[in-house]
Amino acid sequence: MNHDEALELIKRILTDVVPGADLAALSPDENFRIALEMDSLDFLNFVEALSGRTGLALPETDYPALNTLNSCADYVSSRTPTA
Repeated sequence: MNHDEALELIKRILTDVVPGADLAALSPDENFRIALEMDSLDFLNFVEALSGRTGLALPETDYPALNTLNSCADYVSSRTPTA
């Protein structure tokens, strides 16, 4: 999965987890947990959905890499095979 594919997947998951989220107003390097007012349960739901859709194990120690669209897409794309 490349960066752009990962980014689109992340946006779809965020839309599922935070209905009505305005992702167009979100900067790629902005902390989306803060911008979308995600509580810890919302973020856990996001992580579980991301893990389920990518097949990646997402240890809690890696959560800081999952806070912005760009860093999350970089994380996912670097750990998933390209088709």
